[in-house]
Amino acid sequence: MGLRRTFAVGLLLLLGATRPAAAQHLLLPMDDGQRNHLKAYGVTYQALKNGQKAEWLLNYRGGAFLLPDVADLRRRAALDGVTVEPLTDADVAAARAEIAGGNMDAVVLERAPKIAIYRPVDQPPWDDAVTLALTYAGIEFTSVWDDAVLKGDLAKFDWVHLHHEDFTGQYNKLYLAYRDAPWFVAQRERDLSTGRQFGKADVPALKKAVADGIRGFVDRGGFLFAMCGATESLDLSIAALLVDIAGPFSDGTPPAPDADAKLDWTRTLAFTGAHIEPSPYVNALSDIDGHQVNVPSRRQPLGAFSLFGFSAKLDPVATMLVQNHRTVVPDFYGVTTSFNRAIVKPGVTVLAQEEGAPWSKYLHGDYGKGSWTFLGGHDPEDPQHAIGSPPTDLSLHPTSPGYRLILNNVLFPAAKKKPRKT
Repeated sequence: MGLRRTFAVGLLLLLGATRPAAAQHLLLPMDDGQRNHLKAYGVTYQALKNGQKAEWLLNYRGGAFLLPDVADLRRRAALDGVTVEPLTDADVAAARAEIAGGNMDAVVLERAPKIAIYRPVDQPPWDDAVTLALTYAGIEFTSVWDDAVLKGDLAKFDWVHLHHEDFTGQYNKLYLAYRDAPWFVAQRERDLSTGRQFGKADVPALKKAVADGIRGFVDRGGFLFAMCGATESLDLSIAALLVDIAGPFSDGTPPAPDADAKLDWTRTLAFTGAHIEPSPYVNALSDIDGHQVNVPSRRQPLGAFSLFGFSAKLDPVATMLVQNHRTVVPDFYGVTTSFNRAIVKPGVTVLAQEEGAPWSKYLHGDYGKGSWTFLGGHDPEDPQHAIGSPPTDLSLHPTSPGYRLILNNVLFPAAKKKPRKT
């Protein structure tokens, strides 16, 4: 009996030695091996929300995420169709050795950022790519509007997104075609009412105050991400805080702005020396937009933009913002499609631009204690984008490289800050 027992124990030990080691980690690859890149950000956000550890492996497998192997994350990934690869401690050690030897780095993601999207309750007839992205990925956010900004509520959030809004108070000059449309009339009346509530004489005065509140949010340490017309109009409004570039909407049409108004560019985020479009009958706001998309005689055709490659170890911030499984992305129109390079402030980091073109597509910079990122265009998977177009169905675009740029920005505030080496 003793001999048989000894043999059985020895056999069990032998079997245990040859059985594959149990996984302790989950790798979410973000290269072409990933089935749903967009929902992978949601799984990673869920780990942070649960208080679990996460790492962003910059320039490794398309910017992969490393998570703990726990049941709820496996379940979430399976339901979302997200590709996961179980890894042992030995597998992770091998990956870390590869990362250490190349233009790669591992960034710890510390906590789920508190996210706000600046958008009205009564949505106008167009979508918001960031709202679509966060909803599809399953990432929580709070909607805020002018009253919340003016009350100082942005202090409750880490990250704020702006999209189509015109902070000059001219409604992107949509009064030319839509001044009698019910949604436009309702929007104008809502803003006039809010302005009166806060002692503002007209819509431009209201929007200037809101723009300055957003500027203050960044200055105090917040993260700002903006797309489409909000990029251009925010800086125009900040520059024009002391002058009039539009007037009250008594009949829906503002007077022509003063093209020679003395604008103060010292407090703007991204641009300097722009020239205002003086005609109220030309949709463009200024010459910031490189494509001049709202000026038919100057409208530039769409091409493709290239993401810059950055050193993950020397410049992790820029590297995070360009993580992707594609380095060349099809371009897409917006109220502001691109940024005239001649007007971009010195020191701003260009993240993407079109080869040979005088404009950039994707910008990032520091401001005060915070930082901002501007991405031109309205919807990465709806390149022409017209008012009244149906919202993009992201279930048809789960690997969209353009939408990945948006979601890079969502997780960027979660990263543990490293001292810059440059």
